[in-house]
Amino acid sequence: MDTTIEIAEKLGIRPEEFAMIEKILGRNPNFTELSAYSVMWSEHCSYKNSIKWLKTLPREGARLLVKAGEENAGLADIGDGYGVVFKIESHNHPSAIEPFQGAATGVGGIHRDIFTMGARPIASLNSLRFGNLKEEKTQHLLSGVVHGIGHYGNCFGVPTVGGEVYFEDCYHTNPLVNAMSVGVVKAGQTVSATAAGPGNPVFIVGSATGKDGMGGAAFASADITEDSIEDLPAVQVGDPFQEKKLLEACLEVIPTGALVGMQDMGAAGIICSTAETSAKGGVGMRIDLEKVPMRQKNMKAWELLLSESQERMLMIVKKGREEEVLSVFEKWDLPCSQIGEVTGDGILRFYMNGTLEAELPAESLVLGGGAPVYEREYREPAYLSKIKAFNQDSIGVPANLKKVAEQLISIPNISSKRWIYTQYDSMVGTGNASTNAPSDAPVVKVKGTKKGLALTADCNSRYVFADPFNGCMIAVSEAARNIVCSGGLPLGVTNCLNFGNPYDPEVYYQFVNAVKGMGRACLKFDTPVTGGNVSFYNQNPDGPVYPTPTIGMVGLLENINDRMTLDFKSEGDRIYLVGQSRNDINSSEYLHKICGVEFSPAPHFDLEEEYQLQQAVSGLIKQKLVNSVHDISEGGAFVTLCESGFNRELGFDVKAAKGDIRKDAYWFGEAQSRVIVTVSGEKVGAFEAALKNSGVSFEKIGVVTDGPVIVDGENWNGITYWKEKYDMSIEEHMNYYMPE
Repeated sequence: MDTTIEIAEKLGIRPEEFAMIEKILGRNPNFTELSAYSVMWSEHCSYKNSIKWLKTLPREGARLLVKAGEENAGLADIGDGYGVVFKIESHNHPSAIEPFQGAATGVGGIHRDIFTMGARPIASLNSLRFGNLKEEKTQHLLSGVVHGIGHYGNCFGVPTVGGEVYFEDCYHTNPLVNAMSVGVVKAGQTVSATAAGPGNPVFIVGSATGKDGMGGAAFASADITEDSIEDLPAVQVGDPFQEKKLLEACLEVIPTGALVGMQDMGAAGIICSTAETSAKGGVGMRIDLEKVPMRQKNMKAWELLLSESQERMLMIVKKGREEEVLSVFEKWDLPCSQIGEVTGDGILRFYMNGTLEAELPAESLVLGGGAPVYEREYREPAYLSKIKAFNQDSIGVPANLKKVAEQLISIPNISSKRWIYTQYDSMVGTGNASTNAPSDAPVVKVKGTKKGLALTADCNSRYVFADPFNGCMIAVSEAARNIVCSGGLPLGVTNCLNFGNPYDPEVYYQFVNAVKGMGRACLKFDTPVTGGNVSFYNQNPDGPVYPTPTIGMVGLLENINDRMTLDFKSEGDRIYLVGQSRNDINSSEYLHKICGVEFSPAPHFDLEEEYQLQQAVSGLIKQKLVNSVHDISEGGAFVTLCESGFNRELGFDVKAAKGDIRKDAYWFGEAQSRVIVTVSGEKVGAFEAALKNSGVSFEKIGVVTDGPVIVDGENWNGITYWKEKYDMSIEEHMNYYMPE
């Protein structure tokens, strides 16, 4: 049947793109072909509105073993014949509609990106955003998402070792669910997502194909509305036990040497995996769709091509070695079917019972090939004028700082995430070193070596909202700071860029400037961007979410025994603030949540100052001059001190340095590039000498106590008092929520 512009627009294809498709094919596309372009040219798959700026990011580094975007995930050399594979991706729209399956399949999909390269996943992280926690809808979404992440990860057998969660009104309709996976692979055992060798057979392995997930890539490239529940079929359904078998079978097949290439089936399913592997290898394929194992009868060709059923892989096998592959999958009781073969002409031909259903040039479907690339208009958002107009002198310093601190430590963005992380298995695989002694970045052991990997996912989206360029530099810097404070060396970045509608010039301004800030910071810290995910259209009828460029970062500890933790160790240890204290309450949780100020600049930040701080802290740890290290972030210095005391129930007696810094800024401000450390009495001289040589500012602010919390000479109760407030905030909200 002939297709029209009207049909194309219903599939999310713009009129000018429909004309491009007709030009590429030299004819009018049929419905199956047009459906293929609708998903492959969607923002989710093609990055058509972002690739111009993504290409400006630093993409090369001495330790990188593949270039950014070359494979499913980043791959960096960690020495001793091992590599680390890592990636972060979003599953925002599915999670807004069906939070359990949306989050669960997000976890499953990101793990497949890791083991499709031949690596075994060893750790999982997540970055989550929801609306106001007092609202029942937020509680419903949080409960479903956390249950989905925990269910899939726990059953699959990979520990969830870290993450972050924030609650802001702008995420009410459109939550953000970003999942990160990290794996380890031995040299020589990686697999490329490439097809090659005309005549080589093409297999589909794993679960049978059904109608779940239809058009999910296109669904992820549209705004969320109250009517989006009608799009429920676009949410996939996951089976973690099936994926566990698929993982083991894939890792068993690789050493046989029978594979040419392998690609997971995530967004856009069969059409995406066949197009990307063929285009990369400069070949084509003939695919017989009736040979695809199906869960439902009478599936149409376009349904088989676009289905996003989970736990599936595409494998290109060396001709004559089919039985080796079949025997492995038979052992694991998994479907394994030859559905076609590689051809040499670069054309994808899809047949159904002998009838040619679609004939498409592989190159025309993919990013960097025929997919369109746009340069969008952007302009400074109007709200930035309100931010520039703010003067913190308009906010009076509270007379009762203790009362403010009690409110602050109970804010869900700051308080304990215990209600969430206790639902995750953090110890399966026994590689997690951070369970009994917390550190700024969780650290996992690389089995068979003395090495450890420090992992983190970071972004304060309010800072990016206030200043997209500096706010994104802060996100990169905080990720690096967390790794450095844990004793690691930052290696590389994977990002998940969550923004509103790219056709809105003010949203696109946020995106462009955030990418520029990311690039500058990544160059400074020598952390090239290995890849990731762009998620546009995160908004609701009231407007976009905060710009949220989540930074996933991996760092290396050559010896895991050199890991640094954040908890106070002994009564009497001296407490130092390393870095420059500043008279700054901008964009702090204190200013926003307690003072009620929506528009204020990002907190103080200077990239060179941050770099020097991290170099100095790294040196202190290597010289074993510090007993604990914890960076100052949300909630300011007071919250940092409390968090350092909780693990061993040790308190602190501290005083703000004399000067013209207002007390609320000193204790609750969030100016960047500051760290709280503790030092044994006998090491004070060497510690201070090392910092003086580094040129980094520091001040002694107090001592560790056996429990009392004393601030500026005033007794603020004991550390257990603060721990109870910190621990119970989210739980008090969620314990009243009774899901149906």
